[in-house]
Amino acid sequence: MNEMLIIKIGGQVIDDGVTLERFLKELSKVESPCILVHGGGKLATRMSERLGIEAKLIDGRRITDAATLEVVTMVYGGLVNRQLVASLQALGKPAMGLTGADGDLIRSKKREHATIDYGFVGDVTQVNTSGFEAILRQGQIPVIAPLSHDGQGQILNTNADTMAQSIAVAMSKLYSTTLVFGFEKAGVLRDLSDEGSVILQINKAEYNDLKTTGVVHTGMIPKLDNAFEAISQGVQRVIIGKADELSDLLNGKSGTTLKHE
Repeated sequence: MNEMLIIKIGGQVIDDGVTLERFLKELSKVESPCILVHGGGKLATRMSERLGIEAKLIDGRRITDAATLEVVTMVYGGLVNRQLVASLQALGKPAMGLTGADGDLIRSKKREHATIDYGFVGDVTQVNTSGFEAILRQGQIPVIAPLSHDGQGQILNTNADTMAQSIAVAMSKLYSTTLVFGFEKAGVLRDLSDEGSVILQINKAEYNDLKTTGVVHTGMIPKLDNAFEAISQGVQRVIIGKADELSDLLNGKSGTTLKHE
């Protein structure tokens, strides 16, 4: 089975011009089929503030009312996505900027919660693998903004980590997939103040212990939950580490690799 790489980068990487440039140069050297999923929440928050729209977050998840949906659609699907595509093509790497609505690539349903109204937030229900395949066969990198649609004409804001996980699981039926969560940290750390305390490998039992002892907490928990869910559904491996060290991450020289039991 051929190998495929799905990479997610977040707002911290996108905000740091030097880090982003290094990451894109690393990505331009990748020869296997690749899909890039990006966030951009910090930029969306700044744009909301400029427009006088209050950004509301619960446990790191953005509450998306109608005004906020307009902002994230412009920022994620427009500014951030197009800048990434232009930068990759300047490096000689053909890329196609897309949302989940384009080509019916990613469908979702509006999130339902017993006590919280998340607004126009979507949870992925369907990934169009043949659509992705058609783009990949053209030698393009699909660059996916964290927006999906419900099939009834409604755009939905969708968590980028979850979107990357859903794509990786779906494509694992066709490829041996590696999912990379690229961010600003060196990996999963035992001590947040010590970049040298990277935990090189973690299995599910070890992860549960790390949560119980408080070594892993807050924002890292949903990221690792997504990662282990991906592994349980067929993704070959998940790597978490510095986005601009992509080659070393893939070669096992840096970052944290999550493994099967």
